[in-house]
Amino acid sequence: MIIRPYTPADGESIITLLRLNTPQYFAPEEEQDLRDYFANHIDRYFAVEDNSNIIGSGGINITNRGKNAALSWDIIHPEHQGKGVGRQLTQHRLDVIKSIAGIENISVRTSQLVYKFYEKFGFALKEVIKDYWAKGIDMYRMEMLYNDLV
Repeated sequence: MIIRPYTPADGESIITLLRLNTPQYFAPEEEQDLRDYFANHIDRYFAVEDNSNIIGSGGINITNRGKNAALSWDIIHPEHQGKGVGRQLTQHRLDVIKSIAGIENISVRTSQLVYKFYEKFGFALKEVIKDYWAKGIDMYRMEMLYNDLV
C-alpha cells in the first residue's frame, strides 16, 4: 500500500469509491460536491493505492489565512474499511500538516458514523448540525490544536 499525491487521472476512481460508500456514509448529491472540489477547491489531496488500485483518498485544505488545516473528503473502499487504511491515511496527512509553518488549528467535518475514529487522533467535538449532509447524516465538526499534534 502506498499513499501518493492525487492526480486528475484519479478522479473517476475516487468518484467510484464515493459511490461505493453511498448512501451509508455519503448522500448521492455529494458526488457533485466532490467533483466541484476536484475542479475548484483541491489543495493537497492523496490517493491510497494497493496493487495499483485506488482504495482510499483524502485531503488537506489550508484555510483562515494559513492558520487552519482541514482534513477533507476521506473515502475508503468498503472492502478495506477497518483494516488500517484510514488510520494510515489520516496519520500521513497529520504528518504533512506538521511540516506546514503557521498552522494553529486542525479541523475535520465528519458525521455521527465516523467521528469516534477522529477522536482516536485527539480531535474534540465542537459542533453538531443535524441532517447537515443529508437527512440522517449529521455534521460533526471536530478540532485539535496544532500543539496537540506535535
